[in-house]
Amino acid sequence: MKIELPVALDFYPLEGDRQTRINAFFENLKRGRLTTTRCRRCQKVHWHPRVVCDGCTSDELEWIDLPKFGRLAEFTAMTVGAPMGFERDIPFVMGMVEFLGLDIKVASRIDGVRFEDAFFGMDVELKTVYLEDGRIFFRFKPRSTPDEILAGIKKVVVIGAGNMGSGIAQSFAQAGYEVSLLDIEQRFVDAGFARIRGPLEKRVAKGKMRKEDLDALMARIKGFTAMKDAVEGAGLVIEAVFEDLAVKNKLFAELDALCAPGTILASNTSSLSITEMAKVTGRPERFVGMHYFYPAAVNQLLEVVAGERTAPEVVRAMLELGRNTGKIPIEVADAPGFAVNRFFVPWLNEACRMVEEGLANPITVDEAAKDAFKIGMGPFELMNATGVPIAFHAESSLAKGLGRFYEPAGLLKTQAGLNRPWEIKGEVDRSKFEPIRDRLFAVTWGIAVKLVEEKVSSIEDTDTGATTGLRWRAGPFAMMNAFGARKSAALLQKFAKESKHDFPLPAMKDLRAGKPWAARTVKLVRDGPVATLIMNRPDQMNALSGAVFDDLDDLLSELEKDSSTRAVIVTGEGRAFIAGADIKEMAGKDPAQMRQFTAHGQKVLRRLERLDKPVIAALNGFALGGGLELALACDIRIASERARFGLPEVKLGIFPGLGGTQRLTRLVGKGPACELVFCGDIIDPATALRLGLVDRVVCPDRLMPEAREMARRISQNAPIAVSLAKSSINKALETDLDAGLRYELDTVMKCMATRDKKEGMQAFIEKRRPEFLGE
Repeated sequence: MKIELPVALDFYPLEGDRQTRINAFFENLKRGRLTTTRCRRCQKVHWHPRVVCDGCTSDELEWIDLPKFGRLAEFTAMTVGAPMGFERDIPFVMGMVEFLGLDIKVASRIDGVRFEDAFFGMDVELKTVYLEDGRIFFRFKPRSTPDEILAGIKKVVVIGAGNMGSGIAQSFAQAGYEVSLLDIEQRFVDAGFARIRGPLEKRVAKGKMRKEDLDALMARIKGFTAMKDAVEGAGLVIEAVFEDLAVKNKLFAELDALCAPGTILASNTSSLSITEMAKVTGRPERFVGMHYFYPAAVNQLLEVVAGERTAPEVVRAMLELGRNTGKIPIEVADAPGFAVNRFFVPWLNEACRMVEEGLANPITVDEAAKDAFKIGMGPFELMNATGVPIAFHAESSLAKGLGRFYEPAGLLKTQAGLNRPWEIKGEVDRSKFEPIRDRLFAVTWGIAVKLVEEKVSSIEDTDTGATTGLRWRAGPFAMMNAFGARKSAALLQKFAKESKHDFPLPAMKDLRAGKPWAARTVKLVRDGPVATLIMNRPDQMNALSGAVFDDLDDLLSELEKDSSTRAVIVTGEGRAFIAGADIKEMAGKDPAQMRQFTAHGQKVLRRLERLDKPVIAALNGFALGGGLELALACDIRIASERARFGLPEVKLGIFPGLGGTQRLTRLVGKGPACELVFCGDIIDPATALRLGLVDRVVCPDRLMPEAREMARRISQNAPIAVSLAKSSINKALETDLDAGLRYELDTVMKCMATRDKKEGMQAFIEKRRPEFLGE
């Protein structure tokens, strides 16, 4: 259905006492606000500002913001007249539009620009601009959803066939995407193919990969030296060329002209501004940072960086795309160093400063760092592995945007100029371990806290960046919690006082008050009426611990009180849904403590089962032990083809105690339940579907879109009816038929007394979509 909604600002006369109102209206437009007038006497809201109410002729009018008035209509097109006297940089109705004069040649330049439309309750995208009868018209369409964006990415282009580019191409090809690998000369393309094939052939030789799988993977990658040919039909283009802003800007300007309007452009930069690069294109809303970590084909971390104008749906789509390709993505704002390099590169630099000051030799610093951070390589070993000049250039880049503390150490500058590795030899002085540890802790922790205070990254994502990208045993915030809040604050204050380089001391109010950092192990993501719970311990395969149950319990309390959420999805970050309980934590508990842990887990899963909103389990990977038991407490289970299921507790000398023996038996029957529990075998999705353990199986990249589509369809229905229907279905598993029928009768009669029932039936009669309010 097409609805034309004229705003027609050129209808406004500019004489007499109307001038003040018209000026005020345009001043509000310049501030990005859409306003109008409402009559104080009859409460009529006008389409345009008025001096006198066109309903009751009263002159008692007040200004109001139209977005607060609510949703009036859905539309696929909107007509907007050009305001008189305004030609450039006007925030027009929903966003910024450039007027280039009435001889307009702007259609190609601003096609695809994103607008926020709170007035109509939906986001829209500018599609075309044209002239008619001397007036400018803008045509809009509803903004793309993340799932629509993902569905449009069948082919990915990677520009630059070096170490990073070839690894990125391999990641996408492994996930089943068609990939174009582009470089300026064929020999570079060939070298990129060799980088991909070489390690995989070794896997084939060791029996860890089938040759036919290698051949299929390589067949999905095509080499190019001509950009126009490479980008044809691409849904996503990622550049992985060297860190030179002028080179990247030239590349993106050319890409912008060659690529289709819907194509997303992304940079793998580790240090340059996404916002600045986006400015050379006509699609800043579809420009994003996708910072992979070396080696890109193996390292699971992916920083998804939102520029100032990157559309939220593009960020969400790229986070999902990262998961579909086996990555663990974190969302980061566009700031120098993004998240991980912001604290990791200064960690390397501080190691150089300590050697430069004569505190210790490189081997002592390395051994102290390995001991304190529980890592396999110290800072000097790492710089030798990745290249000393890279560390110097990364620190120099941080210094440009962040100030004196980030200036490269003189020793690092000298070594980078020599372009040779560090000499790591000599005696290890263990007496220097504590001061070295304290300085490395202070740099890492202080910068991590600044990241969170500046809203560059969350506590959880910062820690994930450290454990996944750097392979540290714990992230900065987990380290501070283990060290102690007040001790951490004192350490940072001491370092700031003694540092000769203007250390940027964070505010850290919670640390000073002795409060540990609240790093949740379960993330809650809201999308309108749908809430998604993401189990967020990817480095532990999302294992269930006491902290996980506590966080899940708190979030269930939040969801119970939230009437705006009408459906819930549960999934896992990384390769697992939930790979079971945290065995290390369980092994340290005595029988009384184990009883308390298990009883608490049962209580939380019972709350999940009884939540007054439907719960969909999106099973993305291993669902073992307690993970499968949690899935059984959900209402609907959708599984990825990569998922695996099992209750292997008997192999540990126990059996499922979080409801597994009860819910599984009710779901699949005694025989299959006994086989799964007694044997402890792991089964594939096809077997799980045949047993009725899961309700459907989909390919990995369709898992979350399928779950969201189902949740969306559920959320369109009457929430009270859905909630009571869920309770009635649950009752069927807990009682006999007669009692169940009595319960069904009582609950359905509750629905009959609701306003939603009246609305639903009236809408049916009037042949329109009902608007359910949950009343």
